[in-house]
Amino acid sequence: MEQRGLRKVEYYKYLRQYVGHRPIILPGSVVIILNERNEVLLQKRHDGSWGLPGGLMDLGESFEETAKREVFEETGLAVENLKLLNVFSGSEYYLKVQNGDELYSVTALYFTKEVSGELKADNSESVDLRYFALTNLPDGLTGEYRGFIEEYTEYKKG
Repeated sequence: MEQRGLRKVEYYKYLRQYVGHRPIILPGSVVIILNERNEVLLQKRHDGSWGLPGGLMDLGESFEETAKREVFEETGLAVENLKLLNVFSGSEYYLKVQNGDELYSVTALYFTKEVSGELKADNSESVDLRYFALTNLPDGLTGEYRGFIEEYTEYKKG
């Protein structure tokens, strides 16, 4: 991410040097990855919660490039033929994280069934990767991710 003198550092960390804990807008992408049984891939995080693979945008990336990079980093899978389902933003996507950082997320939600590679948790962000039936999601799935999956379910209903 060599952009105008920035060394390879996550963009939000660079911003935090200047704004401290004050609210910032952070764009990112998540992907609903479906297997042949129409089950969704979820990752279990170190805090015990479950979520969709994805993450924050780096400088110069598109939402789709962010989605592909983050999925590969977190799962070992390469995803193709991503379909944009929706972009989520607004006051309901405000977060204050444990360290006091405040943010408003802008999240592009994609879905795909086209994956290749070997499924492998990266251990820095994930402790487990598992497919779940859309009707039997784990209890630890956060509300934001549950809403993303419900958006996909409604889309598939037509």
